[in-house]
Formats: sequence, structure tokens, C-alpha cells
Amino acid sequence: MARWEPNARMRLVQAAIDLFCEQGYDSTTVAQIAERAGLTKTTFFRHFPDKREVLFAGQEEHRRLLAEGVAAAPADATPLKAVTAGLDALTASFTPEQREFAPRLAAVVAGHSELRERLAFKELDLAAALSDALRERGVPDPTASLAADLGIRAFSAAWAQWITPANSRSFPALAHDQLAGLHRAATTLT
Repeated sequence: MARWEPNARMRLVQAAIDLFCEQGYDSTTVAQIAERAGLTKTTFFRHFPDKREVLFAGQEEHRRLLAEGVAAAPADATPLKAVTAGLDALTASFTPEQREFAPRLAAVVAGHSELRERLAFKELDLAAALSDALRERGVPDPTASLAADLGIRAFSAAWAQWITPANSRSFPALAHDQLAGLHRAATTLT
């Protein structure tokens, strides 16, 4: 593969996942990832600060999509409807290519405590983006924080379903179902 070919970032992600699955996360180096992708180590570091972050590519884009989706919700939308709009914007951005490699990504993350910790930080960061966007709409705390937490829980559960090979439903539809189920569960707490 020539170094000038497009989509270096995705090539690096796929190369990393392949190598992590083949030889383990700890045994894989940045140089090996870059070589497998047909790129240089310098190119790797233009895209990612370290090998851990290659597995969490796109987090800033995810934050942006969530915030834009919430901002685009109708003015009279409830906090959960605004969260749904954010989830719609985010989940619609996921590609069939991402779905294809996602089960291997999930397995790599599940098998390494450092990566599970990084995933938890990613989820907290996405919840913060959602709650910030809700507060921009005038939603007070703790409502904004609670709605954001439900949204990210719904996103994570829907992602786990979406990557299951037997699943035939869209990621947005799964996220809607998860959020509705969490909302029903939350209303039974009173």
C-alpha cells in the first residue's frame, strides 16, 4: 500500500486492531502499526498521541456530533428528545466498515484494564459534551447531567447490540430503544 493513499487514519486503526488481536496490545508497537498500515511512525503520531488512542479515534468528532444534534433539536424538545437528536447525529455517522471491525475492537478493549479505563473516560467525556449542550439549551442541572448520562448509557448499550453479527437493526433505532428503556426504568424509581 502506497504511503500517499487516502484514509491514513482508518488504515492505522485497522492495522492496530489487527495487530492487537494477533499479538496482543502490550506486544504491539507504534512502529509495527505504522508499518502494517503502510505508513511511517511520524504519520502515526500526526494522527494519534500513542497506541492506546488509536482505539478511540474520533472522540472529538463524536463530541461535536452530539452537541450539534442537541443544538438542532426543536426548541420545545424535552431534554430526552434533545439527547435523542444528539444520539441520532452520532449513531448515523458510524459506517459499515466500523461495524465490521468493532467486535474485534471491543474484544481488545475488554481484555486490557488500561483500555477499559480509557473507555470509561471516553464515556464520561461524551456525557459531559451532552450535558454541556443541554445546558446551552437552558436545561438546568441535575436534569442536564441525568439526561446526558442516560444518553451515553443508551449509546453504549446500543453499540454493543449493533456490533453483534446477528443484529440487523440500525444503530439509531437501537439507541432509541435503549434510551426509551432507560427512561422507563428511571421513571419507576420514584
